[in-house]
Amino acid sequence: MQTVVGIDVSKETLAVCHLVAGEPRHLEVENAKAGFRRLLKGGGPESLYVMEATGAYYMRLAYFLVGQGAKVAVVNPLVIKRFIQMHLGKGKSDRKDAQWIMRYGQQNELKLWQPDDAQLVECRQLEQAIEQLVKQKTMTLNSLEALEQQPERNKVTLRTLRLTLLVLQKQIRLLEQELDGHLQDQFKEQMELLSSIPGIGSKTAGMLLLFFGGFRQVTSYRQLIAKAGLCPREYSSGSSVRGKVRITKMGGSQIRSKLYMCSLTAMRANKACRELYERLVAKGKNRKLALIAVCNKLLKQAFAIVHSGVPYQPDFKRFSA
Repeated sequence: MQTVVGIDVSKETLAVCHLVAGEPRHLEVENAKAGFRRLLKGGGPESLYVMEATGAYYMRLAYFLVGQGAKVAVVNPLVIKRFIQMHLGKGKSDRKDAQWIMRYGQQNELKLWQPDDAQLVECRQLEQAIEQLVKQKTMTLNSLEALEQQPERNKVTLRTLRLTLLVLQKQIRLLEQELDGHLQDQFKEQMELLSSIPGIGSKTAGMLLLFFGGFRQVTSYRQLIAKAGLCPREYSSGSSVRGKVRITKMGGSQIRSKLYMCSLTAMRANKACRELYERLVAKGKNRKLALIAVCNKLLKQAFAIVHSGVPYQPDFKRFSA
């Protein structure tokens, strides 16, 4: 039976647990290269290392272990939380969490984690930086507008905010140009295919490619819908509990927001999406629910177009089904 090493990752430390002679052995190392080497020495290169996807803190460790030839599995933290609840786990500490993660790895067949392509990682970093700068730009603009409404305004504050706004706008443009260059280098064909869909522009096409990893490991459009958190979730039981059907919202909030805005355009310009929207509204469905269905239709079209290599054709049955 393969040895499983459970790792609870935090910013500064790694709590490690694996079995030795049938008994759990715990180890705590620093979340740095020296700690990674101690961890690998204790668990061995032939073990399966299981950890949670804890933001950016697990990435260096996962890359190091794969680089050393070890097997790595990265699990959604919610899955581990539900696993602990299912076994009525009590109390919480890093040592206990590492042991629960080890137990989960022992009892379940896990998909091995592989690092993304370096260019894809760089593109995502650029996208995240742009998102943060856009938020700062909005905050600065709001502060500037509020200041300009005041009867008395400090000149230094006013000048500083205006200068900050100009700098942010310039940096956003530079990063967007850099990101567009990377996307064109790596995903030129896919960008053109996705941009051919009415309702999806070049920015949304780039966002879709980055969020879904270039569609390289996607085998069904349903996987796209699930990862975006757009799957309907029913809440009912017996004859008394009849909750509203809502979407899961367990994916990326930014991609959902972008797709929702695209659905407003697609509802008018995209024949298949327009027909779907009108059909649902005619049946008495809520208009917002109909727009969510349009978002799903756009993802279905995106999957079909990228995998077929054929640009959008409004009368092609496969895309309008």
